[in-house]
Amino acid sequence: MEHVLDTYKLPYDEEYPFVCMHESHKQLIEEGASTTIKQRQESRVNDEYIRHSMVNIFMANEPLKGKRLVEITEHKTKKDWTKY
Repeated sequence: MEHVLDTYKLPYDEEYPFVCMHESHKQLIEEGASTTIKQRQESRVNDEYIRHSMVNIFMANEPLKGKRLVEITEHKTKKDWTKY
């Protein structure tokens, strides 16, 4: 792990850029119906939610140059990955 961290300390070289890529998927949800609370009643937690869809988050980061690209897509395909 220490060898990877040392890479961040290297000087920037345009011929050999240091690029990190990450992909993650997230579920888009909305809170369901809320519960009204009467006076002197304990608070309640409503775990109901509405699922809308899934999205993929692609991130390319060039830490030595201070650049970052974030793209959110509805699909997870090879074309989406190779685009970056």
